[in-house]
Amino acid sequence: MTEKHILLLDNNPTHVEFFRAALLSSKDGPFQGEFATTLSQGLALLHQKRIVAIFANLSLPDSQGLDTFERLLEAAPGVPVLILCGADQEGLAVDAMRRGAKDYLLEGHIDTYSFVRAIRNMAERKVAEEVLFTEKERARVTLDSIGDAVLSTDISGNVTYLNVVAEQLTGWSRSEAQGKPLAEVFQIIDGGSREPARNPMELAVEQDRTVGLTMNCVLIRRDGFESAIEDSAAPIHDRDGIVTGAVMVFHDVSVAREMAIQMSHLAQHDCLTDLPNRVLLKDRLTQAITLAHRNGHRLAVLFLDLDGFKHINDSLGHTVGDKVLQSIAARIVAAVRHSDTVSRQGGDEFVVLLSEVKNARDASISANKMLASLTVPHRVAQHQLHVTASIGVTTYPEDGEDAETLIKNADTAMYHAKASGRNNYKFFKKDMNVRAVERQALEEGLRYALEREEFVLHYQPKVNLTTGKITGAEALIRWLHPDLGVLPPLQFVPIAEDSGLILPIGRWVLREACRQARAWLNEGLRAIPVGINISSLEFRSNGFLEGVRDTLNDSRLDPCSLELEMTEGVLMQHADSTAAMLKALKDMGVRLTVDDFGTGYSSLSYLTRFPIDALKLDQSFAHKIAAETEHGAIINAVISMAKSLKQRVIAEGVETAEQLAFLRAKACDEGQGYYFGPAVIPEHFAKLLEFRISAAPSFESVH
Repeated sequence: MTEKHILLLDNNPTHVEFFRAALLSSKDGPFQGEFATTLSQGLALLHQKRIVAIFANLSLPDSQGLDTFERLLEAAPGVPVLILCGADQEGLAVDAMRRGAKDYLLEGHIDTYSFVRAIRNMAERKVAEEVLFTEKERARVTLDSIGDAVLSTDISGNVTYLNVVAEQLTGWSRSEAQGKPLAEVFQIIDGGSREPARNPMELAVEQDRTVGLTMNCVLIRRDGFESAIEDSAAPIHDRDGIVTGAVMVFHDVSVAREMAIQMSHLAQHDCLTDLPNRVLLKDRLTQAITLAHRNGHRLAVLFLDLDGFKHINDSLGHTVGDKVLQSIAARIVAAVRHSDTVSRQGGDEFVVLLSEVKNARDASISANKMLASLTVPHRVAQHQLHVTASIGVTTYPEDGEDAETLIKNADTAMYHAKASGRNNYKFFKKDMNVRAVERQALEEGLRYALEREEFVLHYQPKVNLTTGKITGAEALIRWLHPDLGVLPPLQFVPIAEDSGLILPIGRWVLREACRQARAWLNEGLRAIPVGINISSLEFRSNGFLEGVRDTLNDSRLDPCSLELEMTEGVLMQHADSTAAMLKALKDMGVRLTVDDFGTGYSSLSYLTRFPIDALKLDQSFAHKIAAETEHGAIINAVISMAKSLKQRVIAEGVETAEQLAFLRAKACDEGQGYYFGPAVIPEHFAKLLEFRISAAPSFESVH
């Protein structure tokens, strides 16, 4: 254990004896006494020994008065000093205490007991100071290790303390900030107005309570860097409850505040296009309705849905699809005013709020601008992609007085735009709701029609126009609706395509047609190709090719007995991938026919690129044979072209002998229509195959 030494600096022998006796009787030790009669001796001992306290007479042979005390403080900083002096020197002793002396003893009051008591007081004070130092050090380490900044001031508002974090955030070191006015060290402004903010420490002192920082408070660091901060300030009290200063705890919330802003933005915007989402749109639309009601003006809502966009995702992938959506979003935004709102609802649906329109014509102009902008091809990943849209339009207050009704009715009008041929817009009409309810009911029924086995296939014959022989059959789906009876394809297939239900329904049609063709063969009937219609959604779906191959294998049907009919629109979407798919089907042995030829692209280029077996003329050609002579010239040209390309030509919609005669004269290969017979159930079609020839009157002599 290290010895503790107490130094007596005095040339009075009586004092020395009292001091020795006190050391022997003191219970606060053990202390080792050291003695010096001059200041120079005492200073030497201070360098040699571990002195914990000094009793110093200010009248020494080599030093007098306060100079003695000052030199001791300089030589032993932090060591407590007790002054010994004459009775007439009490003023000198008081001055010494003002400068840091711990106590004093006057001549006439110096004895063994007074030394014992002084030693005890000095020891107790030392212990208290050590405890206080330990606590202060512990507090300092604690405050420096926490994540929050801590700053304190005295009652005058001058800085008394900063922890490490406060030093970092303010740019002031503890020593530099000490005694500086708080406003100089802790400079804060309102983040919104950029005006100086009142310091919370002042309020804490004035009101004697804990107060929070100003909302959106920004701290300007010494070098000008700005940080968003928040937290609180509280008053500091002495033992009597008197406010002596204030302490503030604060922390940097720049990252958290920026994240909160970003999270708020993400919660209200579409992550792909950065357009307002349905939440923000509803809020803006509700505000716009309130303003329109107050000012007596109109607003319009346009519900825009892309036509056939799913094919892009299915054939080229979602990465390409996402870039197309971003391109479309940019074009829609460019087509409206800055005061309007363009929102992505999800998928390929967008809603546009025209915040103020004078009349319906304004909405028409905007709709036409959007449609025109979208018709320009989108160049994405070396693809030239054509996208159109269908738009439904509602106006306030005519078509609804709240956001939900306006959007719902615009959605309804959009479906009617699709049903009217797509790439157009329709204004909402009240009777549309009735049809929308009917459509919804049909869609709901479609979802269960397969599992309830409500679908059947009817077969319509294709006939050789020269011999009258049945050359094939087209499988046409019918829905045996439990309430509405037999529904033809036009009443539910478009709904199935829009909802995606066409995929499972199409797979069922393929399986059922192949099964039936195989069944006729098993009955001994001659082999004929059975044609089925393939929608764009099916043709572009994953696994379509494998599905055809597996179905043929499962039914044990020769691939040449299956004929796939696709419209020009299906084939011309993404021509490169179409060519590869058609080649794979052709290599498999499947027959390929262009359905409704003449209503779409009618491009000679794809006829040479694609391995097509036959062209099926749209029924409108047959219907106009008698009415328009120039139509006959077109049919003649198409038939001649197909012949040159070694393709069969099939005429749809043949209903009269006159139409048949014309087509025969133009050397059309085959025909299909009510003249030869309607689509019938499989059992009735089997009877026709037994006769091997059409029942049409014009072929009665051909046997």
